[in-house]
Amino acid sequence: MTENDTPLDQAAEDELKGVPEHLREGGEEAAPLAEALESLKRDLEAAKQDVLYAQAETQNVRRRLEREKDEARAYAATGFARDILSVADNLARAVQAIPESLRADDSMKGLVIGLEATQRELEKVFAGHGITRIAAVGLPLDPNQHQAMLEVPTTDHEPGTVVSEMQAGWMIKDRLLRAAMVAVAKKPD
Repeated sequence: MTENDTPLDQAAEDELKGVPEHLREGGEEAAPLAEALESLKRDLEAAKQDVLYAQAETQNVRRRLEREKDEARAYAATGFARDILSVADNLARAVQAIPESLRADDSMKGLVIGLEATQRELEKVFAGHGITRIAAVGLPLDPNQHQAMLEVPTTDHEPGTVVSEMQAGWMIKDRLLRAAMVAVAKKPD
């Protein structure tokens, strides 16, 4: 250290120890090194951005797969439910077809009570799995839930109102399982 050197100059000199003279500031290779350093900094920033995008994409894929898994679990019974609806329809027809004389007959009461209990149990199981009947009669025609099979001329109901149901419609959670087949009121000719 010379008389004119300050401690700061000494620290800079210590830092440059071991660095060849031609690489020190002002040397002819300093500019390419600075460019290389800047290039490496840009590459590092680009790599950081790529990692952030990859992490975001991974999170999005994880969320989508979780949502698909939840939907698969919620709607797994759709095919079976669609198939069992015909059984429910036939059971409902059987219960409706029992004449009052048989309902009053003591020898048939057990059969009638058993059929009605089976129908209630089936509806309870449906409800437990999120399968609900679509309301139809007396409501305006909803093409998302009702399938108009015929038009009935009448003055008793507003045109476009469901006046009768030929086959019940069903939903599974928020999805249509089967549209209700209905008759719709229209103005008489």
